[in-house]
Amino acid sequence: MKLLLFFFCGWLLGAVPGRAQARTDAADSLLTALNQALAHKKDYDGQRLNRIAVLTADFASSEVPNNTKFDLALRIYDEYKAFKYDSAFVYCQKITRLAEQLKDPEKIEVAKLKLAFVLLSSGLFKETFDTLDGIDPRRLTPADKQSFYFLKARAFSDLGDFNQDQTYRPAYYTKALAFADTALQFSRPGSYEYLSVQEFRAQKTNNLAAGAAVYRQLRRLPRLSLHQLAVSASTTAYLYELAGQDDKAFELLLVSAIADVKSATKETTALVKLSDYCYRQGDLKNAYAFIKEAREDAAFYKARQRQIEMSHVSSIIEGQKINIIENQRKSLKTFAIIMTLLAAVVIGFAVVSFRQLRKLRKAGHLIFATNRQLQERNGELRQLNDGLNEANKIKEEYIGFYFHNNSQYIDKIETLKKRLDNLLTSKQYAGVQKLMDGVNIKTERNELLKGFDSVFLRLFPNFITQFNALFHEDERIRLPEDHLLTTELRIFALIRLGIADSEQISRMLGYSINTIYTYKTRVKNRSFLPNEEFEAGIQAIEAV
Repeated sequence: MKLLLFFFCGWLLGAVPGRAQARTDAADSLLTALNQALAHKKDYDGQRLNRIAVLTADFASSEVPNNTKFDLALRIYDEYKAFKYDSAFVYCQKITRLAEQLKDPEKIEVAKLKLAFVLLSSGLFKETFDTLDGIDPRRLTPADKQSFYFLKARAFSDLGDFNQDQTYRPAYYTKALAFADTALQFSRPGSYEYLSVQEFRAQKTNNLAAGAAVYRQLRRLPRLSLHQLAVSASTTAYLYELAGQDDKAFELLLVSAIADVKSATKETTALVKLSDYCYRQGDLKNAYAFIKEAREDAAFYKARQRQIEMSHVSSIIEGQKINIIENQRKSLKTFAIIMTLLAAVVIGFAVVSFRQLRKLRKAGHLIFATNRQLQERNGELRQLNDGLNEANKIKEEYIGFYFHNNSQYIDKIETLKKRLDNLLTSKQYAGVQKLMDGVNIKTERNELLKGFDSVFLRLFPNFITQFNALFHEDERIRLPEDHLLTTELRIFALIRLGIADSEQISRMLGYSINTIYTYKTRVKNRSFLPNEEFEAGIQAIEAV
């Protein structure tokens, strides 16, 4: 059943179109960075708004002279020009009024130039050209002349892109290149302005090698702003796209989009193109997210031509999203039917499994009980085996001991017999008496007991320590250095060996039975164990 569910889920995922193709590691890293930047988009917008708030507060001050106000208005315009068209347009009008109040011809032309820029950014081509035609470039500084001619080049280029008519577009592009060449004359070689015009020319002439070389030079500029980076990366991406190098174009668009988001730039094309790329790669999730962000930016800025440009891509992605939702709805309906059937099968399996489980549980209890009995029997057998091993070892030790001692005694008796025979034969009765007086029974018995002690302690090396553990500190036995076992220890050593009969112990040790009873009772009374448990404690002492 799990296998069936696995295959069905695989079919359901395979039925949904738009699964992303593999990308390069660099593209994946940049895509992650872009999504992280979009997650903090409000923060970046807030930073720009904070800068604008400070500048507008200074601009509103009545104490600021018109010259300073003109400069502040230009700075506010620069903040708005790629951020919000309405506000940028308002400050263009304020710049114009201030220039007229100052009666400064150069400032009046600069005000027109700034107005033309925002009009072009918003897609108002007629108004852009009317404004540009009204500018007298002779009154502009060289830097403003560069901006003027480059703006005219961009205006004709954008008009050609927007027009999409193969009859008129080449003429627009020709004019764009001509004005770009003029702009180069007023640009300082190696500067951002110079390189941006060079990159524009490379784009219009489809020269990838030149465009890539200019992009590398731009990246090395020490004070390249995020907005400048975004424009350059987007322009170079277009050249890679024309060359069929989509992976490189995709990476550059990601660089451009990240820079746009972090610089709070709303007048941009990178996100629209990224959305189209993601759609063609099958990554519908990012395609939809990027086109949604691009629409919001275009609506916020009021870039008319951008909204028109993205309408085609947006409609395709929206349509594909609807198709996916419909396919998912159908798939989920099929899935629900199959899951209902699977649920019925599962219930059937559950009933059968429950019955089998009850039988297995009963069998398990029986097996557990049997296993416990076997463990108990094994424990008993283990104890018996340990006891037999201990008994065998004791027998081996003492059999060897007594064979050795008996051999010695037989040798002694044989030597004694020969000496007695010689003395009796020679009638040396005084020598016989002297020989008999030399036999010390007590010494012989002590030697016998000493041998017993030695063998016992070899079998039970911890006997004395464990025996003393049954008594309080002041009641424990302290042995002289030349003693092995005391009489008390020897009695309980015999008990540990299994000789519990007091009469047999008395015969072995050469004491009366009352003496043995007295020793046993006195020792038991000194122990902290009850008398009836003491001998069990002795038996618990382990052999090696």
